[in-house]
Amino acid sequence: MNPSKPFTLLAAALLLGGCATVPESVSLPAIDSWDTRTEVLNALDDWQFRGRIAVKAGDEGFNGKFNWSQQGDAFNATVGGPLGMGTVRIQGDGRAVVLTDKDGVETVLQDAELELRYRYGWTIPVGSLRYWALGIPDPALPAVTDVDEEGRLVRLEQRNWVVEISRYREGGGQQMPRILTAKDPDTRVRMVIDRWLFFDR
Repeated sequence: MNPSKPFTLLAAALLLGGCATVPESVSLPAIDSWDTRTEVLNALDDWQFRGRIAVKAGDEGFNGKFNWSQQGDAFNATVGGPLGMGTVRIQGDGRAVVLTDKDGVETVLQDAELELRYRYGWTIPVGSLRYWALGIPDPALPAVTDVDEEGRLVRLEQRNWVVEISRYREGGGQQMPRILTAKDPDTRVRMVIDRWLFFDR
């Protein structure tokens, strides 16, 4: 084999990778009321956040990194934690949810929240989290909301869960959730969102 061939292939791969278009993040429209907030954030198609998560369910639980990206109805979430769990990827497209475990084994989840609890002893509210993380209710389900004077969600009751947002920070030029806690009778999920990114593709 030509000893320069591997280097040539690597250089070509790097060149191609450098040519890939990376979308630029954009700012959100002005949000000055609860009605505007729900309208603007419900209309978002392409966004992501990066942060950390702590999950506690009885004697089970973990702390780790948590990243979420959303494109239309499709989401891609990665959860990383200790206790031998490794990094777990959860993907969905509005029809099916697929779990990829630390060994790369893929499993189609018929009931994502129930099967996560059965497999790991804890769960996260997969179906509604894309909305709750943005600080709005899941529009498909009834909800009781408590909003502050700036039109930001403080407390939400939905799907047997209670969601509380204790802190906001700038994201996309607007106030977005920074610290969120979601609790049901069995599980407590706490998220700290370090960075918001919004795209227009």
